[in-house]
Amino acid sequence: MMSKVKILNDPVYGFISIPYGIVFDLVEHPYFQRLRRIKQVSLTHYVYPGALHTRFHHALGAYHLTCQAIDVLRSKGTEITAAEAEAVGIAILLHDIGHGPFSHTLEHTLINITHEQLSVMIMEKLNQEFEGKLSLAIEIFNNRYHKHFLHQLVSGQLDMDRMDYLNRDSFFTGVSEGVIGYDRIIKMLAVHNNHLVVEEKGIYSIEKFLIARRLMYWQVYLHKTVLSAEQMMIQVLRRAKMLRHRGIKLGVQGSLNYFLENTFTQQDFSKNKSILLDRFASLDDTDIAFAIKGWQNHFDPVLSFLAKSLISRRLFKLEFQDQAPRQDDINFIRQKIEKQFPFSKDVANFLLIVGKETNTAYSTSKEEILILLKTGEVKPMSLVSNHGIQPKMFTKHYLCYPKEIIKE
Repeated sequence: MMSKVKILNDPVYGFISIPYGIVFDLVEHPYFQRLRRIKQVSLTHYVYPGALHTRFHHALGAYHLTCQAIDVLRSKGTEITAAEAEAVGIAILLHDIGHGPFSHTLEHTLINITHEQLSVMIMEKLNQEFEGKLSLAIEIFNNRYHKHFLHQLVSGQLDMDRMDYLNRDSFFTGVSEGVIGYDRIIKMLAVHNNHLVVEEKGIYSIEKFLIARRLMYWQVYLHKTVLSAEQMMIQVLRRAKMLRHRGIKLGVQGSLNYFLENTFTQQDFSKNKSILLDRFASLDDTDIAFAIKGWQNHFDPVLSFLAKSLISRRLFKLEFQDQAPRQDDINFIRQKIEKQFPFSKDVANFLLIVGKETNTAYSTSKEEILILLKTGEVKPMSLVSNHGIQPKMFTKHYLCYPKEIIKE
């Protein structure tokens, strides 16, 4: 008799069970298999060489944790039907299916639409293909289902998405500061008045989770060298898109050339969903990597310089600072770039990057993590006494430019 589940061996959690049926069929679908070719943390491997895991890994891990959470909630008396359990599993499995090449890095470069919007469109397209079997999952994903706590498992300040990516990214980067007690947190979950809550005895694990998230952002996701590499990749694609709009050939074909030639919005995708989603779903990291490798020898000196620098890891210098850079400093660097790289009138528009990054470990402006006290009272995390969670936004400004430029 055939087994009812497919067993996968995950380096983080061990064995993960994928039930045969709609869940297994979705994992096998080309749209989902594409996630094997999308790196979870973009160019982070330029700093942490082991960070080569993919969105495919992450989606399966988040699904696994969601299944564990469902079991815990059921054991505490929360009614979750088989259909609801399957639907929330599908929702978390497909939550990142709209990510493009190199995940967040190129999100607003190739197309002007977020991965969340694309995820919904792809789920709706899959729902048609699978004859309505994703309808409940889409309701949960969009927070339109009456059991709100199911949506919170998929999207919230303590969702299974964050739980997995912190654990997984810490594992593959080797950054131990990101290690969290995910198993204890899940065991402390409960439902109160249709909201996901954490039992009071799990509060220290939540604090560790929030601190780990803050540390991982500055030490990994927003590491200055990672950010430099990602900004350089954005400039490569910006330059390529500008050249293509001028009618200059780039030596690429297929979907990449299609998105370089055209600028699409959410409205365009809504009107022409089938064709554009298929085009988008044929793109992955390999298309971008192959193109950049070829552009090293392109006759456009700006595109060539950027491509060579990125491929050979001659990354730009990135300087973080607490305040926005002074215009005099920006002008000074711009002049030095134009003098040292006089091969294009607009060279500084691609070799000088001015920006800022923000991060907050916890927000009170979003739906807060709720703590179920031993008294039976429920309080938001920020109001629980003696626990120092500071909902503060941290901002770092930066200048990024070729290391050949020496500031005086």
